Amino acid sequence: MKHGKKYLESAKLVDRAALYEPMDALDLAVKTSSAKFDETVEVHVRLGVDSRHADQQVRGAVVLPNGTGKKVRVAVFAKGDAADAAAAAGAEIVGAEDLVAKIQGEGFLDFDVAIAAPNMMGLVGRLGKVLGPRGLMPSPKAGTVTPDVAKAVEEAKAGKIEYRLDKTNIIHCPIGKVSFGAEKLGENYKTLLSAIEKAKPAAAKGQYIRSCVVATTMGPGVRINPAKAVITD
Repeated sequence: MKHGKKYLESAKLVDRAALYEPMDALDLAVKTSSAKFDETVEVHVRLGVDSRHADQQVRGAVVLPNGTGKKVRVAVFAKGDAADAAAAAGAEIVGAEDLVAKIQGEGFLDFDVAIAAPNMMGLVGRLGKVLGPRGLMPSPKAGTVTPDVAKAVEEAKAGKIEYRLDKTNIIHCPIGKVSFGAEKLGENYKTLLSAIEKAKPAAAKGQYIRSCVVATTMGPGVRINPAKAVITD
């Protein structure tokens, strides 16, 4: 893979053989940002588990203290008072059968997060093949199937993100924008890694966090020492 001149210049700042402290890595990631837009900073964590086994799944959701820097469009499946509460909380799209029909018939997917009241899951379940592969299917584990849809909307708007293993046992998550600076990114990073640490399955054996890398959208990866990946102070 060929990289551009800006990437190659940024890459010179990173010692590829080094394992950095988390805050040093985040500071370096910010410094290596060279794009003309406000790049997203992502964390990639490889875990010592096997996602093929149900008892070794790692999944959950957490509200980042400084948000993600992204405007989130929220769709809510609800009726009656719950629908009114969702709209009042700021949900851009609220519906029931009509919203399901729009997604099924028109392929409407102009939203970033989907939330559902529990009594709507009979309807929403029909959308599994559409929403599931896109990571949009409401789930109790992620807190997006809940009787308190208004609170879920507020959390999504405030910067709630879902983390989950992919097939290669890696979690990929955004933790903010380069413009946040290393300190705010560090607060978000600490919150995410603490949540992943707490979600360690009882069936996990050996070293839990195998590797951890932070990178901007267009920048080089910066490797963090996995033994020090979780900030405890």
